[in-house]
Amino acid sequence: MRYWYLALALALFPALAHAQKQGGILRVQHRDSPSSMSIHEEGTISTVLPVMGVFNNLVVYDQHKPQNSLETIVPELATSWSWNTDFTKLTFKLREGVKWHDGKPFTSADVKCTWELLNGTAKEKFKINNRSGWYFNLESITTNGLYEATMHMKRPQPAFLALLASGFSPVYPCHVPPRDMRIHPIGTGPFKFVEFKGNEGMKVTRNPDYWKAGRPYLDGIEYTVIPNRATAILSFIAGKFDMTFPYEVTVQGLKDILSQYPAAICDLTSTNVAANIVMNIAPPFDNLDLRKAVIMAVDRKAFVDILFEGKADVGGAMMPAPDGAWGLPPEMLQTLPGFSSDVAKSREEARTIMRGLGYGPDKHLPVKLSTRNLPTYRDSATILISQLKEVWIDGELDPVETAIWQPKLIRRDYQMGLSLVGNGVDDPDQQFYESYVCGSRTYMGYCDKAIDALVDKQSMEPDQAKRRQIVWEIDRKLQQDVVRPMLYYQRSATCRRPEVKGLTIMVNSIFNGWRMEDVWLDR
Repeated sequence: MRYWYLALALALFPALAHAQKQGGILRVQHRDSPSSMSIHEEGTISTVLPVMGVFNNLVVYDQHKPQNSLETIVPELATSWSWNTDFTKLTFKLREGVKWHDGKPFTSADVKCTWELLNGTAKEKFKINNRSGWYFNLESITTNGLYEATMHMKRPQPAFLALLASGFSPVYPCHVPPRDMRIHPIGTGPFKFVEFKGNEGMKVTRNPDYWKAGRPYLDGIEYTVIPNRATAILSFIAGKFDMTFPYEVTVQGLKDILSQYPAAICDLTSTNVAANIVMNIAPPFDNLDLRKAVIMAVDRKAFVDILFEGKADVGGAMMPAPDGAWGLPPEMLQTLPGFSSDVAKSREEARTIMRGLGYGPDKHLPVKLSTRNLPTYRDSATILISQLKEVWIDGELDPVETAIWQPKLIRRDYQMGLSLVGNGVDDPDQQFYESYVCGSRTYMGYCDKAIDALVDKQSMEPDQAKRRQIVWEIDRKLQQDVVRPMLYYQRSATCRRPEVKGLTIMVNSIFNGWRMEDVWLDR
């Protein structure tokens, strides 16, 4: 959602769009206090937003194209890349003369060290390796001199480059141990890290020795933690901040901002962030029929209408069209548990299942519903609790602080959870290997070798049309097994003052647009 007259002005006077100014501190709201500043050890935009600009990737999604795809990938620390004929060797020519923020040179050894940490073959280990599933197929990394590195795959994986372009995929320095990267990350990027104060904020400053001449434009960025949404909106309207926390402004909040500060530039976009139900596959949720009763009690349209005034999307494991490239078509979704438009009929079928399991009006199933203690999570969890009552499931809300939320899921220290999954890239390899194959972060303990075989099959398929058919087959099976079902794919807004220039909001991943080297302030 942009003001048409701003776009028209830039079209008529293109010079205005290129009159970048140096200097200034960008003031950005931050929603909460993450566990650390180590992107590779975190799974949240709360870390990626302030720290992505500290780093560079080998390759990155073009920061000015809102829909990420294989076609929008551009070089960064790599100057070029090439595959062998069967997509099992990916070779990068590396940029020379790049320095880490502490003055040490960037070389191929840093590439080797980073991906050995990620695939678990390094001597040191990450505290939590959130992306280990991305690199299961990476067998080894070899170097040829200081400025060439080759990634060797166990089997073909044509879409592997999509993972490397994500904001979750920076190159780390070989000479800095992972424990130090958690509190004071060292990168090669346009900004140097200054400080991280828990529950207060983060600061980065301009890297005067950045390898890209003339960048960044900003002198620095300050991120201030404001966990209360109403306070955050009022402080933005009052001019205390230049930008809201990305994708955190609700549809109603957007109306409030535009009514009180109509000069705001706001993008209401899809996000590839989906609210989902996780059910620990231990009694009673080891029973597939019970899981089906849960999802058949859900009214997805109610979530969309209540939380987004109709401005959200419904899909399966993959993000739905038009912004998603791999989602199940609506006519296929309608045949799957919990997607029927006839909610009353679906709930009656769910009650029939519950009766067969021994529950009914006089015997309810008590469940503790855990969720991250943030408004976007709590609001959805509250609606889910009210809907589950329709099939005699009584949910008790269990709010969990950000720092311990993901470890709680990993340990499966919960009964039922309402989570939000944000996909690093819109590609089946990322979603399936990270969240659905045996041993991945389903957080449920789900494992189906037949699904794993199909996931491998789609990953090796170079023909994208054929690959899509396999992806749909996988997605249908996941919905039938009620594995981490998605309630909705949210649309939300990011607002900024008109002085903020050069920023593009991504529409199919919230994690990939925060290099910030081209952002500047017109003041």
